[in-house]
Amino acid sequence: MPSTSPQPSTSPDQGAPPVETPPKADGVSLTHGLKQRHLSMIALGGVIGAGLFVGSGAGIAAAGPSIVLAYTLSGLLVMLVMRMLGEMSAAYPSSGSFSAHAERAIGPWAGFTAGWSFWVLLCTAVGLEGIGAAKIVTGWLPGTPEWAWVALFMVVFCGTNLAAVKNFGEFEFWFAALKVGAITLFLGLGVLAVAGVLPGTDSPGASHLGDFLPNGGEGLVIGLLASVFAYGGLETVTIAAAESENPVKGVASAVRTAMWRIALFYIGSMAVIVTLVPWDSPAVVEDGPYVAALDRLGIEGAGQVMNVVVLVALLSAMNANIYGASRIGYSLVRRGQGPKALGRVSGGVPRIAVLASSVFGFLCVLLSYWRPDDVFSWLLNMIGAVILVVWIFIAVSQLRLRRRLEREAPEKLVVRMWAFPWLTWVALAGMAAIFVLMAREPGTRVQLYSTGAMTLALAAVGYAWQRARARS
Repeated sequence: MPSTSPQPSTSPDQGAPPVETPPKADGVSLTHGLKQRHLSMIALGGVIGAGLFVGSGAGIAAAGPSIVLAYTLSGLLVMLVMRMLGEMSAAYPSSGSFSAHAERAIGPWAGFTAGWSFWVLLCTAVGLEGIGAAKIVTGWLPGTPEWAWVALFMVVFCGTNLAAVKNFGEFEFWFAALKVGAITLFLGLGVLAVAGVLPGTDSPGASHLGDFLPNGGEGLVIGLLASVFAYGGLETVTIAAAESENPVKGVASAVRTAMWRIALFYIGSMAVIVTLVPWDSPAVVEDGPYVAALDRLGIEGAGQVMNVVVLVALLSAMNANIYGASRIGYSLVRRGQGPKALGRVSGGVPRIAVLASSVFGFLCVLLSYWRPDDVFSWLLNMIGAVILVVWIFIAVSQLRLRRRLEREAPEKLVVRMWAFPWLTWVALAGMAAIFVLMAREPGTRVQLYSTGAMTLALAAVGYAWQRARARS
């Protein structure tokens, strides 16, 4: 529940709600320990997650070669969202990112709703990624308990995030470097194979692309929904930018390179895979699309190599999500929207927030063992569409803040949304269309309704708190 902590100082914007300020109790605030190289690699590696390496298989099986179109459409939407978020984050760097922007643009209830729903999403994702990483390791070391590996991973990354923020940056730098190297090598080999110049392989030409829409529009819809959620996690770079040496430059650089990163890593990968491997090959889902493609090229040990890369992607996501959850929680508390203890900072790190985020993540792991069929599945459904809710808050916030910035501080518009306001409205229409598609699909309808219920509950609590604070 929101705390009754003193109201932070108001924003210089006329009529703007309070925004976060450094803690007054101990005189310590977050540091600026992330270097530009950290932020650049976090931005580069942040688009390469386990959802791309593993989750894309189900999308390919449903959509066939049209998965390339699905990733292109959702990629365009994500580019617009990142551009909007970049515009606001460059103007108002904050560890609360979109939550702080929603509070500034719409009101405290909006910041509360966006922030705490995203915190639940990140903490639950930490548990899921820990389980996935443990399954890979127990495959190498059969007989070892999964829970022990999850516990080890949680301790390691909780410890990393409890230390100075530069430690988080170093971990993510090397994790991201390995992921970028692996997918770049994959793309290079794939392009050579498609061109027919890779020794020992024959080019398949367009033989696997003939049936572009094998399952019709329904298959494309499933592929589109899978691709939308595979892009989740790009927001972390705007959270991390607040602790970088030059937040404005860092955000601007990350957002401006988002387009080619999405096009190269996501859309490029899907194009290579569906060209090399028949879309209906069982290996695409059973082994993963990247392993299936490498096996098709006859590269020995490809499965184990990709397992290592997927493990790194999962561990990287755990590390980044603990970091992101702790900073979102910290920002909410600094704006008076949570338990004051989460806002305590020592050594430049919100350590209580890190511990709380890690404990919640580990609780999700325990729920997956204790109550996999009811409580845990309910939790997964509840966060199923949170990323779309966050994107809507980003778009609405940008519509309102852009006008305010143009009037009061045009010099802060270092990053500008393209064709404002038309493309912002196009993005909102795209998000609404995805909600309609989710409501039509039985597999995603429950997620849509569960996420909607959680969002409405948080909005009601946030609005009640906002009214109570206005009266006090």
